[in-house]
Amino acid sequence: MLNETLADRGEPAFRVRQVWEWAARGVPGYAEMTNLPRALRDELAGAVPFSTLSVEAESESADSTVKTLFRTADGHPVEAVLMRYRDGRRSVCVSSQSGCPLTCTFCATGAMRFGRNLKASEILDQVLHFRRLEPVNHLVFMGMGEPFLNFDEVRDAALRLPDVGITHRRTTVSTVGWMLGLRRFIDEIEQPIRLALSIHAADPRLRSELMPVNDRFPLPEVLAECHRYFALRRRKVFVEYVMLAGVNDSPERAKDLAALLDPKVFKVNLIPYNPTGMYDGSSRDAIAAFKSVLDRARLPSTVRLTRGRDIAAACGQLAATR
Repeated sequence: MLNETLADRGEPAFRVRQVWEWAARGVPGYAEMTNLPRALRDELAGAVPFSTLSVEAESESADSTVKTLFRTADGHPVEAVLMRYRDGRRSVCVSSQSGCPLTCTFCATGAMRFGRNLKASEILDQVLHFRRLEPVNHLVFMGMGEPFLNFDEVRDAALRLPDVGITHRRTTVSTVGWMLGLRRFIDEIEQPIRLALSIHAADPRLRSELMPVNDRFPLPEVLAECHRYFALRRRKVFVEYVMLAGVNDSPERAKDLAALLDPKVFKVNLIPYNPTGMYDGSSRDAIAAFKSVLDRARLPSTVRLTRGRDIAAACGQLAATR
């Protein structure tokens, strides 16, 4: 709409760039864009919404995490999260779809009704909302949806993030192993954007129970692509492994995972389960015992710090509920 409005007025092409540059700096509206003529600013304010998303609800966690529920112009719910860390990191977790069609059993988003893929502008507007609160410097595509089911729009959004203050090296795309997009990511993205892979079980049967996508794209094929990514980029792949009590958290499961992953290629993030109703989370002792197996195998691993759990903003909890 912005491009069309400017073109209809006969404005020079650089006006689009000027508007974007101001928005990327975090200004709250057109009025602050002082290198645009006042008449143009006034017209844009009346004709072109400043964001493709409207804010429906916002909540802040005891740990200062912020979760925002947006609505698209056609009414689809979208959630995004701003995570604040003591070391100064300000990381945004964005959604690439409204809902998710892949129905991983431990994820609240998978239980939602799937809406649609988001446009690059709708992904960027999630980031810009938080940029208007404060500077941001990290981003993860780990909110609602499978990013590689929406590859083109995710790519287009990711490539513009440096303008907002988020470098490619501080951008991570997370996938369950959707091979069609994963191959394109490896073949087409030259920028040093990080890759994260959700595994959650090394055993094929168990992984298929937790993640039906495993039946279509078996894990060995996905891992082969991850090795190709490492060979081309020389960057490790993050492995996400949510800890489910009595399901995938035994020392035997840890041994299976250590046998599956090459320590030179992968680094494991152990994720304490954030309750969504179907499973119980692993105890601290169970997580520590699991990690000790990985440590003995010299497979790099960390236990992810859980943030925003009290407002259902933590990993796997986004479900677009108020």
